[in-house]
Amino acid sequence: MIVVILAAGQGRRLLPLTHDLPKCLLPFAGRPLIAWQLDALALSGVVDEVVVVTGFAAAVVERTVKDLRPAGLAVSFVYNPFYTVTDNIVSCWIARDHFDGEIAILNGDVLFEPEIPRRLRAAAERPLTVAIDRKPAYDADDMKVQTDASGTLALRIGKTLPPPACDAESIGLVLLRGLGGPLFATALEMVMRQPGGVGRWFLSAVDELAGKGMVGCFPVDGLGWTEVDYPADLARAEAVARGLSQAFFHDADSQPSSFANRRQVL
Repeated sequence: MIVVILAAGQGRRLLPLTHDLPKCLLPFAGRPLIAWQLDALALSGVVDEVVVVTGFAAAVVERTVKDLRPAGLAVSFVYNPFYTVTDNIVSCWIARDHFDGEIAILNGDVLFEPEIPRRLRAAAERPLTVAIDRKPAYDADDMKVQTDASGTLALRIGKTLPPPACDAESIGLVLLRGLGGPLFATALEMVMRQPGGVGRWFLSAVDELAGKGMVGCFPVDGLGWTEVDYPADLARAEAVARGLSQAFFHDADSQPSSFANRRQVL
């Protein structure tokens, strides 16, 4: 499986912390966010290659990733020169040559445990599968998801969906397989051709395919993850990173701890 990490943005909502460092390099539990992502993907045992889409401070991101790349994980880069005037839908479009076979799209601001990509891959049955989580209430900034009655199919995805009509939120991870890659690439271009389309999120393209039986949902209930958007998210991200450190890295030469221990920590 190839994972495309969308890491072109600066993260202006976290200024001044992101004045020189992009959000994907902010440190948590002593390591850059993207380092935690790479380790989780490597430890999942289902990822062969990572493609990082860079933009802001691209040279620093590339150098950091090369230095911290886990052994056995192939890494390459593509550059989004339009990162200052577009949203991550354009980063996806720039990486479209990689949308062949089994591909996961991952936002560059998500901390997660290795079990999430592992279970997502095992559970995916549709051309596209969105990893979702549920909570009692949703706000305007949540990437909200409306599902069918069974909770297994996505009917709509978007931040502007009315919260009462939503059943979950996307955690920023989508798996494409089979026809999923070509369908997603076509939907990307369709959205980008619309007025203001280049300023939308990549999940807007997934929304174009939702409600047609093509987009499944995988709930990550009980698994550890968080996204980093605002200063209020920093403490939660630090706690998740420390949990990952305790669960998987007792010392520099340690092996991953047991599944039961991971559940207790996270």
